[in-house]
Amino acid sequence: MTSDVWLPIPPAEFQELPQGLDYLFWDGGQEFPGDPADCAVYVVPYMKRQQVKVRPLAQMRNVRLIQTLTAGVDDMIAAIDLIAPGVPLCNARGVHEASTAELALTLTLASLRGIPGFVRAQQREHWASGFRPALADKSVLIVGYGAIGAAIEDRLVPFEVARVARVARSGRASARGPVLPLTELPNLLPEADVVILSTPLTDTTRGLVNAEFLARMKDGALLVNVARGPVVDTKALLAELEAGRITAALDVTDPEPLPAGHPLWQAPGVLISPHVGGPTSAFLPRARRLVTEQLKRFVNQEPLRNVILTTGSTDN
Repeated sequence: MTSDVWLPIPPAEFQELPQGLDYLFWDGGQEFPGDPADCAVYVVPYMKRQQVKVRPLAQMRNVRLIQTLTAGVDDMIAAIDLIAPGVPLCNARGVHEASTAELALTLTLASLRGIPGFVRAQQREHWASGFRPALADKSVLIVGYGAIGAAIEDRLVPFEVARVARVARSGRASARGPVLPLTELPNLLPEADVVILSTPLTDTTRGLVNAEFLARMKDGALLVNVARGPVVDTKALLAELEAGRITAALDVTDPEPLPAGHPLWQAPGVLISPHVGGPTSAFLPRARRLVTEQLKRFVNQEPLRNVILTTGSTDN
């Protein structure tokens, strides 16, 4: 039975990897570290293009676990036909909540308080004082209330927001209050001053933020996207931004990377960060902990964490 583990973090940087496995380092380079057919566990390289991540999959005939280091696994699901049946695909729940929630709050505060304008004024040596909205007393709607959505709410609470509404694919109870189903969005959007997107990209959420969604947002509302670019219809968003009716803060875009000359760069009222919700100093220690725990579970034949699907299963 194969025992190779492909890691995108050098094995020497881990402290307690379990015995009995052969650890190989591969971070998406042209040369594979070994025969993909001998790979039992594939930890997917982080911050690489989809074509790099999926390149060895067709040859990984004996892989028994695929572990991503991202919260979203849409790029791997798109290549699911390359993976043999019976392989669990696990995401990185527990790795990105802190840093992504920090960025969601940063983008929200920076947009409301006009930080981009202050930076431009500083470059001109211009004292640009004025009245700006505060986050305090605002109504916030979180669309996508998983681990990241909950972490965002944890960080919103000290800012004295008036209300937090929570929406997920299906309704349920949470420690902070009810989570409403996506079908309630038409009723919630007109009341929200800030709409934060933290939903995974699925067939249901692709294009969720379309012209109808945006039209229901109140005048002057802020849209913050730390989810995936294709959750938002870029053309529809541009129309609202150019009309000056709403503003937006985007860590992800569609297309991505956003090419030079794209009208979104110069649209009024938009703040863009280059998909940096995850890559911070918080990433490596949490990623190493998750990978180490998963490998221990794998060796000991214990239930794995964060299983999104098992390939070939009719229950997916």
